[in-house]
Amino acid sequence: MGRMDVQSFDVIVVGAGMAGATAAAHLAATHKVALLEAEESAGYHTTGRSAAIWIQNYGPRDVRLLSAASRAFFEAPPEGFAPGPIFAQRPVVTLAPEDQRAKLDEMIATGEGIEPIAVEAVAAMGPPLKPGYAAAAAIERDAFDMDVAGLHQGFLQMLRRAGGVLALRHRAGRIARRGGMWEAETSAGAVFAAPVIVDAAGAWGDEVARIAGAAPLGLQPKRRTALIVDPGAHDCAGWPLLGDAGHSWYVRPEARRKLMVSPADETDMDPHDVQPDELDVAIAVDRMQQALDIPVHRVEHRWAGLRSFTPDRSLAIGEDRDVPGFFWFIGQGGYGIQTAPAAGALLAALVRREDPGALAPVVPLVDPNRFRKAAA
Repeated sequence: MGRMDVQSFDVIVVGAGMAGATAAAHLAATHKVALLEAEESAGYHTTGRSAAIWIQNYGPRDVRLLSAASRAFFEAPPEGFAPGPIFAQRPVVTLAPEDQRAKLDEMIATGEGIEPIAVEAVAAMGPPLKPGYAAAAAIERDAFDMDVAGLHQGFLQMLRRAGGVLALRHRAGRIARRGGMWEAETSAGAVFAAPVIVDAAGAWGDEVARIAGAAPLGLQPKRRTALIVDPGAHDCAGWPLLGDAGHSWYVRPEARRKLMVSPADETDMDPHDVQPDELDVAIAVDRMQQALDIPVHRVEHRWAGLRSFTPDRSLAIGEDRDVPGFFWFIGQGGYGIQTAPAAGALLAALVRREDPGALAPVVPLVDPNRFRKAAA
């Protein structure tokens, strides 16, 4: 392909899920950004299959710091970011059968804003608890639902308004560095060039790195299954999110007063367009019904997504020490939505070589080169 066909940018971001959209939006304020997406729509694989709730006491330390730093954005996004609020309060209740009491006590002792609540008080909130299931319970009152689609589209709009380009159906098939510039040749036949490239490819993060000549980090995609059921006569719209201390199931109200149920599965997968396994669907229903008196006559909808983790389950954000201009922005696991605003700001600061300010304590925790040190 002739050199005249090369489109020049300041930054190329690979992957237009929540991570890529967030990174591109934050960088577009100061850089000319191209956001490349292999699929026909942004967020097709994981972002589009997420049912997110912001929980402060979720994930390792880097996640909790980024989640806390993101809260203000959810509560008061920039004017015009979304047509309506992108958060709605919903407490999280954790139930503990007798053999999970110690785990629940640990959660209360080490968490922020987690307090014991009587099992009877949980039942008074509406969920039809089965007698004898829960020996104890705890509540996090400051959690909230997040409008995933609204958040994702808001970041994509930020990118467009700043003059950035979203290139759908542009799978990066060749990525090479030449003369201090990265060139990404896509399946559409276009070539994008920039001094900086950001790997925000989710489950495909290591695959993109290999194409670019960077050593993979050991990213592991894991399948998470979810389904929708009708709670029958129960009006579940105001229920909290409910789960067990062992993290083996959870349910939360969904649109049209349905219930979303998950077995909280984490099945190792290769990156692909993952589909739900019927055994996991059955397990989800069974675990829910051990705790809640809800008959399930049919599953109305089922789906699965890939949550991708680094070897230590913390995020990977920063420049690869061995590959100049190659930035990692992967390993969001199940935390990518609730950390998105702060994680995007951190990535942008690192690309700009700026002081990350209040986010500075997160930098060593998410440094992608920590895996290089472990292997050295």
